[in-house]
Amino acid sequence: MKLLHIISIRLLVLTALVLALWAFFFYRSIMQEISNEADEALREYAESIIIQEENGEALPTRPSGSNNQFFIREVTEEYAISHEKTRFEDRDIYVEETKEYEPARVYTYIYKDTDNKWQEIEVSTPHVDKEDLRNVIFSWLVFLLTAIMIAIVVVNIWVVRYSMRPLHNLLKWLESYRLGKENKPLDNPTNISEFVKLNETVAESMSRSEQLFEQQKQFIGNAAHELQTPIAICQNRLEMMLDDDTLKEQQIEELGKTLQTLGNLSRLNRSLLLLSKIENGQFNDTKRIDLSEQLTQLLTDYKEVYTHKNIAVDMQIKEPFIVKMDESLSSILLSNLLKNAYIHNIDGGKISINMSRNELRISNTGSYVPLDEKKVFNRFYTSGKKSSTGLGLSIVKAICAQYNLYIRYRFGEGRHHFIVRA
Repeated sequence: MKLLHIISIRLLVLTALVLALWAFFFYRSIMQEISNEADEALREYAESIIIQEENGEALPTRPSGSNNQFFIREVTEEYAISHEKTRFEDRDIYVEETKEYEPARVYTYIYKDTDNKWQEIEVSTPHVDKEDLRNVIFSWLVFLLTAIMIAIVVVNIWVVRYSMRPLHNLLKWLESYRLGKENKPLDNPTNISEFVKLNETVAESMSRSEQLFEQQKQFIGNAAHELQTPIAICQNRLEMMLDDDTLKEQQIEELGKTLQTLGNLSRLNRSLLLLSKIENGQFNDTKRIDLSEQLTQLLTDYKEVYTHKNIAVDMQIKEPFIVKMDESLSSILLSNLLKNAYIHNIDGGKISINMSRNELRISNTGSYVPLDEKKVFNRFYTSGKKSSTGLGLSIVKAICAQYNLYIRYRFGEGRHHFIVRA
C-alpha cells in the first residue's frame, strides 16, 4: 500500500473518532442547556401558580398560547414522604390546542399549602424532541464527515505528493540505476533536511557499491587467469606422467583419479566465475532470441553425446518462445536444462520438451524421489551424481532472474518437470 493511502486512511479514522466524540458531547451540552432553561422557566411558572392560589387569585383556566399546562392536586402525607419533592422529567403529554401528544418537559413539585395540606403541582411546557434532534445532529455529522473526508483526500493528494516529490524522484533514480553502467547523477534538489540527508546517504551508498562492483569484477577476472592456468598446468603434467611406462598400475590409477579431480575443479571454477558474472550483470549484449531455434540445435548435439543412454526425446513446439536476452546466456540456459535432463535420466528413459509462446517445459524420467523444490536451485544442491557440480540449476535461476523469467520445478506423473515462463 502506498504511503499516501496509509496517511489518508489513518487521518480519516482519527477524524471520524474525533467527530464522533465531538457529536456526543455537543449533543449532551445542547440538551443540558435546553433542559436548564426549560427547568428554570418551569420553576418560575410553578411558583407563580402557587402564589396566585395561596393569595386566592383566579388561576388561568387555559394556557395563553404557549401550550404550558399545569395541574394541582391534593396528596396524602404518605405519598409526599415516599416521593421526591422536586422532579424533572421528559415525557409526552396531550395538548388540547393541537389535539395530539407532544414531547414536553415536566416539573413536579410537592409542597404544603396555607391550610397545611400536601399539594402536588405539575407544570409542563413543550420541549425539544430529542429523537429528532439526534437525527438532525447525525445527518449533519455525516455531511460534515463526508466533506472532511473529501477535503483530506484532496489535501493529501496535493500536499503529500508535493512534499514527497523528492522521495519519488529518488526512488525513480534508484530504479533506473544499474551497477557497472553509465548512470545519470542524482539531481534531486530539496529544502527538506531529511530528504537532503537521504540523498547524501543514498549517493554515498551507490558510490561504495560501484567501487565494490569494480573490485569484484577485477577479482573475477584475476581468478579466471590465476586459477585456470595452474589447474591446466597440473593437468598437463599429470598427463605427461601417465605416459611414463615405468609407472605401476596402482600409480597410474591414482594419477587418473587426481586428473579427474582436477577436471572437476576446473569445471567448478568456470561455473562459479560464470555465475558471478551473471549475477553482476556483465552480459549486456541483449537482442531478441528465438529459443526454439537454439533448442533444436543443442538437442542435436546432446543426442549424439548421450546416444549410449538410448533416451527417447519428444519435442513439441506450438509457438516460438521469443525472449530479449544475451545470446550466450540463452544458450547456457537451454544447455544446462538439457544436460540436467540427460545426466539425471535413466538408460532407456524419456525426455519431453513442450514450448509455447510464453512457456518452456522440459520433463525427464529419472529417480522416483522428488527433489526439494525449495533447494533445487540453490548452489551445490545435487542429487548424488558425481559428475555434477551442483551449479547448473543455480546458473539457470540466475539467468532467469536477470531477464525477469520465472523458473520452477515440480514432480508429477513419475517425471521431473522444469518450467520456464516469461
